[in-house]
Amino acid sequence: MDGSGNIERLLIVRLSAMGDVIHTLPAAQALRYAFPNSMIGWVIEERWAEFLCAPGTPRRGPRSAQRPLVDWIHPVSLSGWRKSLFTIPTMQQIAKTWNDVRGARYDVAVDLQGAIRSAVLARLSGAREVYGAAEPRESPASLWYTRRAITRGAHVVEQNLSVAEALAQRKMKVPAVEFPRDVAAERRIEQQLAELRTGEFAILNPGAGWGAKRWPAERYGRVARALAADGLHAIVNYGPGEEKLASEAAAASEGTATLIKCSISELIALTRRARLFIGGDTGPMHLAAALRVPVVAIFGPTDPARNGPYGTRSIVLRNPASPTTHARNMQPDDAMLQITIDSVVDAACRLLAGDNNRGPKCLPHTKGTHG
Repeated sequence: MDGSGNIERLLIVRLSAMGDVIHTLPAAQALRYAFPNSMIGWVIEERWAEFLCAPGTPRRGPRSAQRPLVDWIHPVSLSGWRKSLFTIPTMQQIAKTWNDVRGARYDVAVDLQGAIRSAVLARLSGAREVYGAAEPRESPASLWYTRRAITRGAHVVEQNLSVAEALAQRKMKVPAVEFPRDVAAERRIEQQLAELRTGEFAILNPGAGWGAKRWPAERYGRVARALAADGLHAIVNYGPGEEKLASEAAAASEGTATLIKCSISELIALTRRARLFIGGDTGPMHLAAALRVPVVAIFGPTDPARNGPYGTRSIVLRNPASPTTHARNMQPDDAMLQITIDSVVDAACRLLAGDNNRGPKCLPHTKGTHG
C-alpha cells in the first residue's frame, strides 16, 4: 500500500472450478473498478485460466480484450503437482510459480474460495493483509486470514462481493463481467455456425458435475425436437467425459440437434451468440447467465437461491421434494426426474416470448405433446 492507504498490488485466490470461478468474476470486476490503477494478480488452476486470458496471450502485462481483468495470472496445477510432487520438473514449476507470486510483492490477498488450501496459498503469498469470509466454506480457512468479512446475500455471487466490499470499504453493485475475446475461437465458432446454417439457436447442456444434478440426457433430445418444431435449432454442448450423454441426447433428438464440443474460449464465443440456454447447475449454465443469455435451469439437490442463474432472465425448475445437499451422489435425484419435458419446453417458450423482436416464436404446447 502507498502512504494514502491505496492498494498498489492486489492478489485474488480462486483456484477452481468452472462455475465457482465464474461466480467470483463479478467480485473481481468490482475490485478492478474500485482500484483501477492497482496491479491485480490471480492464482488459478491452469485448466480454468482461459476465463481470464485467451490462449496464446501473455499472462502478464498491459490488459487487453484478450486479458481484460487482471494484470498477472499465476497458474497452478495442484492435483498434478501432488501426483509427482518430488520430481524435479514439478519442484521447478512450484518454485517458479511461487517465486513469481512472492516477487510481485502483493499488498493484499483476497481468498474468494474459502478452502484451507486457498487460504494457505493466500497467506504464503507474502501479502501483508489477507481477506476472506468470516465463515468460509471450510471453517479452519479463517485461521489464515488477517481480515474477516461478514458476508451478505443468499447467492454466492453476492457473498463474494461482500468480501470485495470489505476490502474497498464501500457498497458496490454487482457489475457485468468482461470475458476474454479469443479472436481465433470467435472465428472458428462463427465459421462452424455458418456451415451448419443453424440460424438462431439454443444451447442444451446435459452434463453436470455429478449424477444427482443431471436431468436425463434423452429428455434434452426430446426438448430439441420440440424447439425444432418451433423453428429454433438446438446445439448440445458437452465436455470431456460427457460423450455418452451427448450421444443419448442426439439420438433422442432424431436429427434435430447438433453436437458441439468446445474449448473454454470456444464455449464463451458460442454462448455469446445463443438465444437461450437449457441445463442444470453446472459451469456452462453459469457462463450463460454471466453473459446475460436467458436460462432455463433444471435443478435437483443443489439450492438455486445460492447457485442459481444470476443476473439474467431465467426460469428455475425444481421439485420441492429434492433434498438440498452438495453430496456428490451419482444416482439420479428422484424428485428431479419428475420435472417433465413439457415443463422445460414451456419455460423455454416463456423466455422466448419475452424476447419480442427476435427470431421464431414458440407455438402453444399442450400436456403430453412432448412426453
